[in-house]
Amino acid sequence: MDRIQHKFVKVGDALNLHVAEIGSGKNQSNAVVFNLCILLPSLIWSVLVFSGENAVVFLHGFPEIWYSWRHQMIALADAGFRAIAFDYRGYGLSDPPPQPDKATWSDILNDLLHILQALHLPKVFLVGKDFGCRPAYLFSILHPEMVLGVVTLGVPYVPPGPSAFHKFLPEGFYILRWQEPGRAEADFGRFDAKTVVRNVYILFSRSEIPIADENQEIMDLVEPDTPLPAWFTEEDLETYGALYEKSGFQTALQIPYRSLGKMFNLPDPVVKVPALLIVGGKDYVLKFPGIEDLTKGEKAKEHVPNLEVTFIPEGTHFVQEQFPAQVNKFILDFFGKHT
Repeated sequence: MDRIQHKFVKVGDALNLHVAEIGSGKNQSNAVVFNLCILLPSLIWSVLVFSGENAVVFLHGFPEIWYSWRHQMIALADAGFRAIAFDYRGYGLSDPPPQPDKATWSDILNDLLHILQALHLPKVFLVGKDFGCRPAYLFSILHPEMVLGVVTLGVPYVPPGPSAFHKFLPEGFYILRWQEPGRAEADFGRFDAKTVVRNVYILFSRSEIPIADENQEIMDLVEPDTPLPAWFTEEDLETYGALYEKSGFQTALQIPYRSLGKMFNLPDPVVKVPALLIVGGKDYVLKFPGIEDLTKGEKAKEHVPNLEVTFIPEGTHFVQEQFPAQVNKFILDFFGKHT
């Protein structure tokens, strides 16, 4: 972990985004191009392009931060990639947006674009997890010239549109509860940030959709003596807890939960870049209405024609932390096909 470097990228006049980074993204071929560049300065851009082809940007979910990609960042750096993960505004060490209750998905897309420009990365791979899958897909649609390929974990591409959860799932469904103004704040407020993260990690590691009874809150679904998943250590929990203690949950409730169903003016809702979807066979998200159809069969390729899907049978929602070696291999194999 000491090898991972940290910096801040300024967005706008006052907002600083925390960026974690490891690896140079340069192999022997890069060195050859760089030597040519010294002799021929006009080739500088080709060096940047080649470096970009060896870069990957990770987009986290909830209740995660950059740290959730620690295993992938180190493995990809060791394989010759420049691995970058950032905390969204209002998450982790990044500054909160000026009005957290008005934060939008477009903020993440614009921040991603700004980071790529600030780090001189004209073309990258994107890897998203949970709700981080959505900006990965959308960015590839809006800026296909900047994306070599997209890898997503747990969540297939769903074209933006009105949320329909209320039609198929009961009132106690966790997303419906967290969309209700003030409900999650009161629920979470009974505990410190570390306990909230602990409870969500335990809940999301199960194979059943978190649904509370009428007179029960989501946090009550986890008993205080429930152990952490075997692959998630107390040290990991301390790291998450400390960073959510700093940031709070206000922006996290707005993005993603209270912004689901927002529409985008997309020129074409089809993801045309190469894509890989990695799914844990025991991920509770597979039980969401319509999700299984989007991970299997021809319907999965309706809006992502260049899609590969692979399953990790024992994997849960946090498959990149649970089975890092398998996930790393799938990612590197996919990158190898598209560099």
